[in-house]
Amino acid sequence: MPYPKTFHQRLAGKVAIVTGAGSQDDGVGTGKAIACVFAREGASVCLVDQNEERAAGTLAMIIEVGGKAFVCAADVTDNDACARVVAATVERYGALHVLVNNVGVAGPGGRFETLDEASWDRIVDVNLKSAFLMCRSAAPQLVAGGGGAVVNVSSTAGIRSHGTAAYGPSKAGMIALTRELAVVYGRDGMRANAIAPGHIFTPMVESMLDEEAKERRIKVAPLAIEGDAWDVALAALFLASDEARFITGVCLPVDGGVTEIAALRAYELMQP
Repeated sequence: MPYPKTFHQRLAGKVAIVTGAGSQDDGVGTGKAIACVFAREGASVCLVDQNEERAAGTLAMIIEVGGKAFVCAADVTDNDACARVVAATVERYGALHVLVNNVGVAGPGGRFETLDEASWDRIVDVNLKSAFLMCRSAAPQLVAGGGGAVVNVSSTAGIRSHGTAAYGPSKAGMIALTRELAVVYGRDGMRANAIAPGHIFTPMVESMLDEEAKERRIKVAPLAIEGDAWDVALAALFLASDEARFITGVCLPVDGGVTEIAALRAYELMQP
């Protein structure tokens, strides 16, 4: 879908942090899309990315349409860096209401013995530990701001096996982390939900798939289309907004129905 055109100020007056807010080249990944949609809906956004140049591209898109945002370059696998991001956001905007843990890296498939320990550690650190560290730093400020909302971007690989020794477990861990946040901080008014994107076409995915693989993804989906970053962003907007005030601890697949289809039916859909 194209950049959404209609906005309703559903995050007016809110302050949000979005990790992984940059995108490769001029493309639009999930973090960039989420940050842009949040800003268009009235939020002031801290754009977190290890690559400052990529985050600056997101900032330019937001400033162009009159939104409010700033860049905070940080490695969110580092506890001190996470604390610095939260402190910089509160210092600049005076509060914190929404945290989106979006940063992530892909992992190789194959048998377990082919994955070295260093690769496992990196995938788990980036995809799961970063979310824990950001939540740990942000939770007191979210509570102080009235509870707020955490949106964790997981993956359908955390729900169904994709044949990845580390990526799938890291994303499943993020879903479990979301449930724990929802229960532990619920009495403080904090909500926590996860999104599980699947078959979403982003710059990162584009670099990994050939045309044949893309065609398979489209054929196997009940909707027979491919999603994009804006689909994920609009789901994140809903979960972050007050419209979802009675929703917490859930994982929302944004996948065109892929996680709901049985294997034999999926096989039938893929036939000529």
